[in-house]
Amino acid sequence: MKVHSLHDWDLDPRAAAALQKKLAAQLISDRPLDLGKIDTVAGVDVSVKDGMSQAAVVVMSYPGLETLEAARARRRTAYPYIPGLLSFREGPALEDAFRRLSIEPDVFIFDGMGQIHPRRMGIAAHLGLWLRRPTVGCGKTHLIGDYEEPAKAKGSWSVLTHRGERLGAVLRTRANVKPVYVSVGHLADIGTAVELVLACTPKYRLPRPIRQAHIAAGEHEKHWR
Repeated sequence: MKVHSLHDWDLDPRAAAALQKKLAAQLISDRPLDLGKIDTVAGVDVSVKDGMSQAAVVVMSYPGLETLEAARARRRTAYPYIPGLLSFREGPALEDAFRRLSIEPDVFIFDGMGQIHPRRMGIAAHLGLWLRRPTVGCGKTHLIGDYEEPAKAKGSWSVLTHRGERLGAVLRTRANVKPVYVSVGHLADIGTAVELVLACTPKYRLPRPIRQAHIAAGEHEKHWR
């Protein structure tokens, strides 16, 4: 699929943070997803091992959630681990993986944050601008923001805010199990992002597309001997 390169990835941390602030003004976070018109959804994840980053994008049918395509790419991990700058570490390998897709997914779910980020530019938001497609972040741990604990029933959720701004939702995808943190990346809104994540999570805590992407990204030796 086509990827729209916006900048170099090799920026020093100060310049990278400044770029995030600039790019955040381009994000669209009030456009509801039309779930009835979605046919494909992709899960996105990156695994780092022994100095190598392997990105995986797994495209699944929607709402059936059957795997249609998996694309992987592998690069040496050149950027250091710096909180808040994850996209600069994982972006190059992800860019390669996206370019290998023959199917252009209708929407992407990233194993990571969207606008739940100090500069509103988590990896799902950042790469959403490169993809020019709807993107949603689904994180496993609390990064920033305030919220009320959602009820214990599956499907319960509460709004997460930071400095008075609604950034995402805390969603219970399984009854009596720790919630996940859902945030818009680009070209979506909070309510339909929550609906999509819930529809893609029939059994486990995490959506099936990013579970499959996590498995594919972790298979370093199998695909790159």
